[in-house]
Amino acid sequence: MNDRIVIHREGGIADVRLNRPEKMNALDRGMFAALVEVSASLAEDPTLRCVVLSGEGRSFCAGLDFSSFQGMTEDDGGGIGDITAADEGRITHFGQQAVYGWTSLPVPVIAAIRGHALGGGIQLALGADIRIIAPDAKMSVLEARWGLIPDMTGTQALVNLVGLDIAKEITFTGRMVGGAEAVQLGLATKLADDPHAAAMEMAREIASKSPEAVRAAKRLFNTAPKVSVAEGFAQERDEIAKLIGSPNQKEAVRAYFEKRAPEFADPS
Repeated sequence: MNDRIVIHREGGIADVRLNRPEKMNALDRGMFAALVEVSASLAEDPTLRCVVLSGEGRSFCAGLDFSSFQGMTEDDGGGIGDITAADEGRITHFGQQAVYGWTSLPVPVIAAIRGHALGGGIQLALGADIRIIAPDAKMSVLEARWGLIPDMTGTQALVNLVGLDIAKEITFTGRMVGGAEAVQLGLATKLADDPHAAAMEMAREIASKSPEAVRAAKRLFNTAPKVSVAEGFAQERDEIAKLIGSPNQKEAVRAYFEKRAPEFADPS
């Protein structure tokens, strides 16, 4: 794991922070590698309950490192082809996996957004399950400025979150969207003056629930837009059958009626 990301643990909560504050946490090769590596590592942790994803300094993530764009005028594309090259054995290429690793993480991911979430930065934020944004923050599908398209899972996420017409409008124009409008459009979930503090508070609430139930709910919601109604109902039946009568489900009920905090076992 490199120094592009720092992780602070609070019990079952991983407080994950992009760590290039002097570059507004812009995405270089090291940051791409760290995002892929850290998400993969966290996915294997049975003690994990929730993740808060944020950026050190004044911005969440300003997108691709500008020096990489300068190189794109060269015949070799500035050498960034390795980011968009196919990744054998995955449905993603390397750049997409830097986002999809968080989308597919078994536990909820909350993005805490202040400053800027631009280009690859907005796509990273959209890869989270929940986004808490500062009122003065700015989001933009900025790829249009550089003659590009969002290719880090952004097209899928945008349509699911804001609908086809809004996804097209903000992608075609590349315009800046403030915090309040981001919530209105569905790019963000809620406003907070201190997004990180609000995200950590929400993460603690999530972490207090049965981990198996939370993970099951994320699996269902992640697949819901992609399956038929009948398949979705079948998946619900399968998940609830596994939960009813399980040790953690019984503990949730006992703790409620005994008016105490539950003590859940880690998922196997």
